Amino acid sequence: MRVDHLVFAAEPDGMVATAKRLGALLGVEPVDGGLHPRFGTRNSIIPLMEHRFIEVVEVLDHPASDKAPFGQAVRARSAAGGGWLGWVVEVEDMSIAERLLGRSAVPGNRHRPDGVEICWKQIGIRGLMADPQVPFFIKWPAGQEHPSTEGPTTAALAGMQIAGSPDRVREWLGLVGEPGVDRDEWEPAIDFDFAAPHGTPGVMSVKFNCAEGPVSI
Repeated sequence: MRVDHLVFAAEPDGMVATAKRLGALLGVEPVDGGLHPRFGTRNSIIPLMEHRFIEVVEVLDHPASDKAPFGQAVRARSAAGGGWLGWVVEVEDMSIAERLLGRSAVPGNRHRPDGVEICWKQIGIRGLMADPQVPFFIKWPAGQEHPSTEGPTTAALAGMQIAGSPDRVREWLGLVGEPGVDRDEWEPAIDFDFAAPHGTPGVMSVKFNCAEGPVSI
């Protein structure tokens, strides 16, 4: 289990402008990720080091966006002005996440502009919608190109400030041991800073190590 990527809902000027703005802050060129036909959304990828990336996503005027939980979540966050929607952990065995949540994962796919189809399984979007401090889970198929390789990068994820409780996140992830997500065997290189929520829990800001120095968004 590892942090795989972060999801940023498009701001009022749209996905392309939002991705360019974030990319400029990090010194990384965004890549057009293509369409999610099952979710009624499209994304732009900002590659990060260490097998991670930022997904900038916007909802499409498509019936799937009204039915799919991911489309619903993106629409709601963008309607509120956009910003960090959530974070995602990659698992090697999706059945573990399915047991934790008591339901089955759903397939996801997107069609890149070059015609390549990227596929995965995911679970936990409804949990994120109800409690935005918790991540959702993803499983990439063996042998498939990871989105972090879709473009060059010099930026690395360094930390996240989350309004919420580390105990709640650990419970959601099924972790055991000493409390404190940032002080055990899981992702010790990422600085998790939890703050008591004043309003809705969720990702407040994210820190990156970039070629020109640290950046916080």
